[in-house]
Amino acid sequence: MDLEGRYPSLAFTWPRLGVLEITLRGEKLNALGPEAHRDLARVWRDLEEVEGVKAILLRGQGGVFSAGGSFALIEEMRSSHEALMRVFWEARELVLGPLGFPRPVVAAVEGVAVGAGLALALASDVVVAGKKARLLDGHLRLGVAAGDHAVLLWPLLVGMAKAKYHLLLNEPLTGEEAERLGLIALAVEDEKVYEKALEVATRLAQGPKEALSLTKHALNGWFRTLVPHFEVSLALEFLGFSGKELEEGLKALKEKRPPRFP
Repeated sequence: MDLEGRYPSLAFTWPRLGVLEITLRGEKLNALGPEAHRDLARVWRDLEEVEGVKAILLRGQGGVFSAGGSFALIEEMRSSHEALMRVFWEARELVLGPLGFPRPVVAAVEGVAVGAGLALALASDVVVAGKKARLLDGHLRLGVAAGDHAVLLWPLLVGMAKAKYHLLLNEPLTGEEAERLGLIALAVEDEKVYEKALEVATRLAQGPKEALSLTKHALNGWFRTLVPHFEVSLALEFLGFSGKELEEGLKALKEKRPPRFP
């Protein structure tokens, strides 16, 4: 299967036997434009048909994971109801895709992971981040509800109190803080992120394939019980894309200033 031809925003390599590395190569800071967002939603089903995949390693090009959805993606969502609904279903699969993929997924988080980029990382099975990496949900600053991964993953990983604090206040976390709270598995020196993530992915690829798959499936049963809450939160987020608060949030981001919501 010609993965790069089918998913042009992604690069595919085999750094180790059984380890398929997927590199995000989006816009500035690997922001997810319409094409990248669509690719990351759809690729997971095709990956199940790729022979020899025993583990996936996710990373971003240029020492940055992803700054999240791009302005172009948001403008497309606001252009028509049809576009909004398409991106809604893509956002659902971008999170549930790696969770449901039968092989282990490791994310190497360097630089920043924001919004949809953070959702993709945290939906992975093992997250390795740089100690100084910046992790941020970002939705509230934009003026929409913290949907996609936040309601599904954060309360179970860090507890409701910490989830509310970081999501409602739009408070960023360093990789070191995220490890301490239990949001991610490992925080390492920033220059060691890829090396450690590849080591973890290689160990997983050398493990018992069926037992790993079944263990992942069983553990992620905790997340599957929360999918109805996830879908409601995602719908509430997308409802906000027609609101006035989003207009101020977008304007503030473009002008690189704090938002002044009405």
